Amino acid sequence: MPRYKMIIEYDGTPFSGWQVQANATLTVQGALERAAEAICGEPIRVHGAGRTDAGVHALGQVAHCDVPKVLVPGRFRDGMNAHLRPHPVGVLSADVVPDDFEARFSAIKRHYVYRISNRRANLAVDAGRVWRVPRPLDVAAMSEAAKRLLGRHDFTTFRDTECQAKSPIRTLDQLDVAQNGEAITITTSARSFLHSQVRSMVGSLVWVGNGRWTPDDLAAALAAKDRSACGIVAPPDGLYLVKVDY
Repeated sequence: MPRYKMIIEYDGTPFSGWQVQANATLTVQGALERAAEAICGEPIRVHGAGRTDAGVHALGQVAHCDVPKVLVPGRFRDGMNAHLRPHPVGVLSADVVPDDFEARFSAIKRHYVYRISNRRANLAVDAGRVWRVPRPLDVAAMSEAAKRLLGRHDFTTFRDTECQAKSPIRTLDQLDVAQNGEAITITTSARSFLHSQVRSMVGSLVWVGNGRWTPDDLAAALAAKDRSACGIVAPPDGLYLVKVDY
């Protein structure tokens, strides 16, 4: 039974997140599993590298599934895309991999980008795909504060109260803040992230950028190891899973 590794992009706006849920009518995993079942004629389980929340997007999500038959190159990818319409999900590639490949557990690093539009005007084209923050932000202060979060820490402060991870200890390898005109991009990488960690860090960095916090305040919030010490949680609109390393 061949195992396929898929690279997937999706607009998370209409979905209740990645993972199939009892009360959710539309999830990315569910859409993929229905498409795979239509191709194979039997239920197929799709396993993802990361369980993105409702409204979060992906440019390079990775998933795998086992199918009961061998298909010619490109047939599985094209069949998936045909059955995924009209959902905003695209399978960019689907390749046969060894049976020991696991989309989630074989991953060694995950990369996210968070997009902020620092402009006064309402969003049109980017509505639902970027966080509009109309008040001017001090990107230099945000960059300085981001350095305080790098390395291995207890990230309880930036962890959702419903996070099921056994440990809040994580090693943050990258947290860069860059500006190009009105566009601010926050890029972060780690082996794994806690539930809502990226959005919590971004929201707190925005507090630094608008002057509500200093970089030292962000460091103190991290040291507090207390969820109530967190700043605001950024909306899912601007968050993208861009790549998974293996």
